[in-house]
Amino acid sequence: MTTAQALIMGTIIAYLCFVIITGIMIGRRSKKSAEGFYLGGRGMGPLVTAMSAEASDMSSWLLMGLPGVAYLSGVADAGWTAIGLAVGTYLNFLLVAKRIRRYSVKLDAITIPSFISKRYGEKKPVIMCIASLIILIFFVPYVASGLAAIGKLFNSLLGWDYMTAVIIGAIVIISYTSVGGFSAVATMDLIQSVIMTCALVIITVFGIAQAGGLDVVMENAKALPGYLSFTQIHDVTTGAAKAYPPLTIASMMAWGLGYFGMPHILVRFMAIRDENELKLSRRIASVWVVISMAVAVCIGMIGYSVSKAGRIPMLEGSNSETVIVQISNLLSTYGALAAIVAGLILAGILAATMSTADSQLLSAASAFSENLVQDVFGVKLTAKQNMLVARLTVVVIAVIAVFLATDPNSSVFKIVSFAWAGFGATFGPAILFSLFWKRSNRQGILAGLIAGGVMVFVWKFGISKLGGAFAIYELLPAFIFAAIVTVIVSLATPAPDAELVETFEEMKKA
Repeated sequence: MTTAQALIMGTIIAYLCFVIITGIMIGRRSKKSAEGFYLGGRGMGPLVTAMSAEASDMSSWLLMGLPGVAYLSGVADAGWTAIGLAVGTYLNFLLVAKRIRRYSVKLDAITIPSFISKRYGEKKPVIMCIASLIILIFFVPYVASGLAAIGKLFNSLLGWDYMTAVIIGAIVIISYTSVGGFSAVATMDLIQSVIMTCALVIITVFGIAQAGGLDVVMENAKALPGYLSFTQIHDVTTGAAKAYPPLTIASMMAWGLGYFGMPHILVRFMAIRDENELKLSRRIASVWVVISMAVAVCIGMIGYSVSKAGRIPMLEGSNSETVIVQISNLLSTYGALAAIVAGLILAGILAATMSTADSQLLSAASAFSENLVQDVFGVKLTAKQNMLVARLTVVVIAVIAVFLATDPNSSVFKIVSFAWAGFGATFGPAILFSLFWKRSNRQGILAGLIAGGVMVFVWKFGISKLGGAFAIYELLPAFIFAAIVTVIVSLATPAPDAELVETFEEMKKA
């Protein structure tokens, strides 16, 4: 091991120890109840709410997936996706945040499945069960993608065994998530978002210098057909420009629809201490997400020029997702201080991964221990037993995710995109209709949840294989299909009870 590698490893280990100790200390001060464990006692401030929502959203996708796509194919794919996500972030804060916070307090709901179930006055927890199962089905591979990112990081940089790195990452995340609950997760997300931001800035400046300047970066990008176009994409296999039609643009922007259905983001809105502070949270989150994603796309393009300059290897396939790792490794060769900075940058990738995985583990644990075990199966647990089951669930789900992350060649971008589509197409329409359409009913929402989830699989593994106009991101058709099914079934079945409509109107006017 070289001196640079030793310094990087030391920096990362110090960061991991900091995460564990800080998370546990915060957790010990947290309220020991279900609401305290899952929502931090609804006491989050606007800054923590905003940055925790965005950090838990971006994941390793921001520092690995997005730059990797831009590195290979240029602006279009990554750019339209980023635009869709930026718009989705803003609209989610603007339209959903305040209403779901107010409504969830009224219904005494601390999870998304319980909110939807109570919103429609379920006597038998069918929606609760289906919604909880959807969370478990899609969150487990989502967590696995984050662990895979950790494995790639340590394997490509330090030559560590891939699975050893995956397991270490899982242990760290489990340690503070299971002990600290939501308060620890949200606070750590804020800290990790700062580290992610610093990593993006440093890599951008250093990368441009290594490429030979901004002019060189732009010249190299212009030399690749379709690389800088928003209506074309650079085809790596042929070296030519490939058309990027409006339907594909729409499907990439549809990433923004996913925000309306992300349980780990929606609970941030439910957890803020005052709904009036969500306006400030919206501004903070919107500015951060626009800047961070724009920089991430630029890093992919800069990374290509650094490769062309011979400073880092040319990257192919899923290896393009390690472009920031490669540039950080190059930075570490410039002395002890540079190696420590490189370690902090790589800690930023860990931060991005952990800030999402911890939130997902917590949401999955709540779906199982709070909704399935107690609400669906009717198992009565004391507060202490509830905490024990929740913590054990975090461990079990993390272990399953470790097994799913065994393939080092898996694409972080592809796994995240599928899970994102799953949540967006199921919970997205359900949340919007529950907040904005008083005629929606239990039967319609249940049908929509099932229809959206099924269509994600059908389109991804069936219809999209037909190619042409059908080869679009599965979130868009699945979201539309789920919305249509919800409307048709709601109108074809009895209207909701007067009491539910009265509560809806009360929340609307408040």
